[in-house]
Amino acid sequence: MTATEQGGRTDAHDLHHHGDAEVGPGLVDLAVNVRAGTPPAWLHEQLVASLADLAAYPDPRAAAAAVAARHDRPAAEVVPTAGGAEAFVLLARALRPRHAVVVHPQFTEPEAALRAAGHAVDRVVLRDDFVLDPVAVPDDADLVVVGNPTNPTSVRHPADVLATLARPGRTLVVDEAFIDTAPGEPDSLAARRDLPGLVVLRSLTKTWGLAGLRVGYALAPAGLAAGLRAVAPPWSVSTPALVALAACSTPAARAEADDAARDLAADREHLVTALGRLPGLQVRATPAASFVLVRTPGRTDVRALLRGRGLAVRRGDTFPGLDAEHVRIAVRDRATTDRLVAELGDVL
Repeated sequence: MTATEQGGRTDAHDLHHHGDAEVGPGLVDLAVNVRAGTPPAWLHEQLVASLADLAAYPDPRAAAAAVAARHDRPAAEVVPTAGGAEAFVLLARALRPRHAVVVHPQFTEPEAALRAAGHAVDRVVLRDDFVLDPVAVPDDADLVVVGNPTNPTSVRHPADVLATLARPGRTLVVDEAFIDTAPGEPDSLAARRDLPGLVVLRSLTKTWGLAGLRVGYALAPAGLAAGLRAVAPPWSVSTPALVALAACSTPAARAEADDAARDLAADREHLVTALGRLPGLQVRATPAASFVLVRTPGRTDVRALLRGRGLAVRRGDTFPGLDAEHVRIAVRDRATTDRLVAELGDVL
């Protein structure tokens, strides 16, 4: 089931609230979706070595070429960005949509960036199992933004379903910040150059543990990619970030990411199975990323009670389409999961 909410309106959702606001001293972090134990030593060494080049202005050409080679597309279609969040700001600056639509629940920065740039935004709000029916997206929408896998629902939409949303005269933005949390990156559209107006956004934050470095990239048709570069601040992506971009695009790095994704899948299964044994708790949909969305019907105090027990989870009511009965839980090692489930059982 879906619902469409008309643009130009505001509501109580805090679109600028993110998981890092939940964490603090003495709290076990189950709110931020960054893989623990990262960045790996080899990447850390390359980042440290890049500090010797800080006197020169950043040159993105080598990083863009590495990303282009990885996705088998021209470097002109690659735009390095200071994290995925900058890409949303660049799109909001470069585009002049007549009818922008954001599919929710999802990461709220796309809508926040569009509104900050003065664009009205309509919402297609997914209900029940959060599965996307392309028919729910208005035919006249000339900008559509969707996450895959979607934060916070952890749902991964089939690539062929998303592809049906692409059409001449429309920009389709697919946020793939979490696509590498599954081995082989299933349902990615990053290599699709045949779909008109497709923009794919990627981030190194989650798998490689680089939230503080701010590094990601956009893949877009060459003309639109040039438009994104034109509205970007000069040298917005730092030299260390560009080094990370090139380093994480190699076949060896991709193999390591796949290994991490397989470990994640096992840890996620452990978490979901344990949560499924708790009365008064629902795991929403089938999780496919590094986090799980849960609902505690009739209970809006669970997040605060867990926080009082030293466990930080992400509140759900800042996401359009969700309420305070929802929390998002990051997948962690089994010992941390077991502690969380024990505390949750006691709270419930």
